[in-house]
Amino acid sequence: MSKVLIMPCLDIRDGRVVKGVHFVNLRDAGDPVECARIYCESGADELAFLDITATIEKRKTTIEAVRRVAQVTTIPFTVGGGIKSISDAGEVLEAGANRISISSAAFRNPGLIDQAAAKFGSSKVVVAIDVDRNPALPSGYEVYIDGGNTPTGKDAVQWAGEAEARGAGYILPTSKTRDGARTGYDIPLIRGIKEAVKIPVIASGGAGTMEHFLEAAREGKADILLAASVFHFGEIKIMELKKYLNEHGF
Repeated sequence: MSKVLIMPCLDIRDGRVVKGVHFVNLRDAGDPVECARIYCESGADELAFLDITATIEKRKTTIEAVRRVAQVTTIPFTVGGGIKSISDAGEVLEAGANRISISSAAFRNPGLIDQAAAKFGSSKVVVAIDVDRNPALPSGYEVYIDGGNTPTGKDAVQWAGEAEARGAGYILPTSKTRDGARTGYDIPLIRGIKEAVKIPVIASGGAGTMEHFLEAAREGKADILLAASVFHFGEIKIMELKKYLNEHGF
């Protein structure tokens, strides 16, 4: 059997868990501490905490919220949003996170990946890549930054390979067109990045059914399956999903 991990994601805005569609139209999904506690008790393998407006608002991750969530979290816990320096990363890890996730800052300053990997170890560094389709690029996918608002002209698969070479321990690609749409993960994107790197790839953006998770694991070869709204609103139970995946060879 192949191994995959299930990773609920807490998108945080103004101290609350929210979830939108295509990175907009956000709706409230609860208190982050309570959500984290429930996910730990319900069988999640990993947890992500993304301060989704920190970069746009030009501020750091809300450290107090990270600290509060860390106090109830019993599984590996990745935090992203507003981490622009080694100092910021250190603060987040000291607050209780197991890993940092960097995106826009890493793209603007790729040396941040090298520095973070050297100081904290590659296993603590996730490079998140927001992606949209662009047929003019070699892979057909373009990197976006600033919460998915700014196109960069950079090929997403190429950037994933560069991030790995600089010391990233994980790649987390999120499809803008699939985010929150529940139409399934972007399998060609996930598979393209997975084939380009040797480090674990976290599938993100688009899960709506158990079959979508299976496709990401089987066809996309993802190592970790991240989702938000289907878990937040109780449409898919984690242990039921694990049983389903187990019945299909994972």
